[in-house]
Amino acid sequence: MALRTALRFLCPSFVFADQAKPTTATTDSSLTAGLRGGRWRQTLLKLHWISSALCLLGMLLFSVTGITLNHAAQIEAKPQITRRTLPLPAVLLPELRRQAASGSATVLPAAADAWLAANFHVDLSAASPEWSAEEIYLPLPRPGGDAWLRISLEDGEVEYELTERGWISWLNDLHKGRHTGGVWSLFIDLFALACLFFSATGLLLLQMQAGQRPLTWPLVAFGCLLPALIALLFIH
Repeated sequence: MALRTALRFLCPSFVFADQAKPTTATTDSSLTAGLRGGRWRQTLLKLHWISSALCLLGMLLFSVTGITLNHAAQIEAKPQITRRTLPLPAVLLPELRRQAASGSATVLPAAADAWLAANFHVDLSAASPEWSAEEIYLPLPRPGGDAWLRISLEDGEVEYELTERGWISWLNDLHKGRHTGGVWSLFIDLFALACLFFSATGLLLLQMQAGQRPLTWPLVAFGCLLPALIALLFIH
C-alpha cells in the first residue's frame, strides 16, 4: 500500500494493472453494441407508434361497442319501421311467373332488378330470392336493422319493409361483422393483425425497459392472470 501511494505521488499518470483503462477494441465493441441497441429501440418505437396510429379509430370503435354489446339488455332500441307498396309494371310480371313456374330460377330478370333498385333504392346484388308459386321473397339484412321485399305473382304488388334499430345497433353490428359485406370483413382481419403487431412491439419495448421499471413484469403477469382467473372462477 505504501509503495503504491509513493508511486502515485511521484508519478500521478502511472496506471496500475487493476485500474487499466479498457482497450480500444473493447470500447469500440461496447459502442457498436450500444448503437445497435439504440437503433433497434428506435425502430421498435417507430413501428409501435405507426401501428397505434393506424389502430386508433378501430380501437375506439371496438372498445365502445364492447361496452354497448355487454349491456345490450340495458340499452333499449326503438325500431323505426318503414313500409312501402307499389304495383310492378305489367310488362315485367309474365317473365317472373314463367321463371317461378320453371322451378329453376335463381336470380331476378335484369329488368325487374333494375326497376326494384330504382323505385325502392335497394341494392339487390347480394340478395338471394326465395321463389314460390305465389310470391318472390327477397331478404335484405343490413347492419343495425333489417329489410325485406316481397313480389306477389298473383296481382304484381311489391311490398317493401325496412326496420332501423338506431346507430348503437349499427355500431354493434359493425363490431360483430354482421351483414357488413366482404370489404368490412377484410378490414376487421387487417385491423386484428395491426393490433397484434401493436401489442407485440409494445411487449418488446416493455422488455427493453424492464430493467428500469421493476413493476413491469408483475403488471404484465397480473394482466394475463386476471382474465384467466375470472374465466375459471366465475364462468360456468
